Amino acid sequence: MKIDLSGKLAIVSGSTGGIGLGISQSLAEAGATVVVIGRDTAKVEQALASIRQAVPRAQLRGLTADLGTAEGAEKLFAAEPRADILVNNLGIFNDVDFFETPDSEWTRFYEVNVISGVRLARHYVPAMVEQGWGRVIFLSSESGVATPADMLNYGVTKSANLAVSHGLAKRLAGTGVTVNAILPGPTFTDGLQDMLKDAAAASGRDLRDEADAFVRKARPTSIIQRVADVAEVAHQHPARSGCCGGGASGHVHCFTAVLGHHRRGVARRWRCGRQPDDLNFPKERFYANSIRNHRHPGLGRSGLAIDRRLQHAAGLAAIDYQQ
Repeated sequence: MKIDLSGKLAIVSGSTGGIGLGISQSLAEAGATVVVIGRDTAKVEQALASIRQAVPRAQLRGLTADLGTAEGAEKLFAAEPRADILVNNLGIFNDVDFFETPDSEWTRFYEVNVISGVRLARHYVPAMVEQGWGRVIFLSSESGVATPADMLNYGVTKSANLAVSHGLAKRLAGTGVTVNAILPGPTFTDGLQDMLKDAAAASGRDLRDEADAFVRKARPTSIIQRVADVAEVAHQHPARSGCCGGGASGHVHCFTAVLGHHRRGVARRWRCGRQPDDLNFPKERFYANSIRNHRHPGLGRSGLAIDRRLQHAAGLAAIDYQQ
């Protein structure tokens, strides 16, 4: 799938590592000018260098700001007043028991994982509506629909991401601005590796094997039965799992599918109705995904529906609530 984002400005929060960095590289490969943002200047510079190494002609800008705060958001707005594409990737997670999670942690998670995206969307979307084109993407998680017992505060914020994206898409129906949520499962990022390093030390396994074992134990319904690669979520390379439905050559299109035209491929597909409330799919059925394009052959408005069982079992899915 070829997507040309030349002339588009993309802002990706939390983009100095992990999925955010992978998405930033994918956008740069598609020709967008990408704003890479993080709290640490050295990490921002490292991320820019990493993308430039992979995409020598990448158009990039970097900014040091803590988007988990109102002050950090204002710093971004002053530096980048407008955007065509907004990816709300910023998020934190940990594994902690419900009864050991104080109010302050619930508040911190909500501020970083939910309110940060709300602030950015509230600022950038009006100009998108004015120009008649825009893309807003929230990084949710399978934990938003299948909350883990040991990550309740995280799961609640990921459910909130889905609620915000759903409601905002309804609010923006007919404007040319689409709103999506992407729901990855456990992904082999630095954050996951940090979370599992003690378990790996205790088991004697390397981090990758420990991460795969974590998925098999904690996510037993996973189709792929392993941790996902960042590239599978950001669509930098063909994925191995086929869990989101295939493209023309069986590739997985998790992030880029919600930006543009998704070619009819090898997977079985079910088309959604005009409104999300019209999705009368029986819950016991297992569905692959489908995207509808209504206008531009390369960057048209899309509508995507995925059954929740697929989200939970595959761990890699995208939902587009736009009409």
